Amino acid sequence: MGNIKCEKYYLHKYDTLEELKNAVDEYIQFFNYHLYQEKLNGLSPLEYRAKTA
Repeated sequence: MGNIKCEKYYLHKYDTLEELKNAVDEYIQFFNYHLYQEKLNGLSPLEYRAKTA
């Protein structure tokens, strides 16, 4: 949770709550589908969950 606050909330100014919600949704999509992590054997979180299920 700390990463999203640092990368989206503290570094940007949002004029509306809707803009903030959209930014959070975009970050969650990025994190789950496109952020490949070394600790997950180079897979994204969703790829890792699918492979281990």
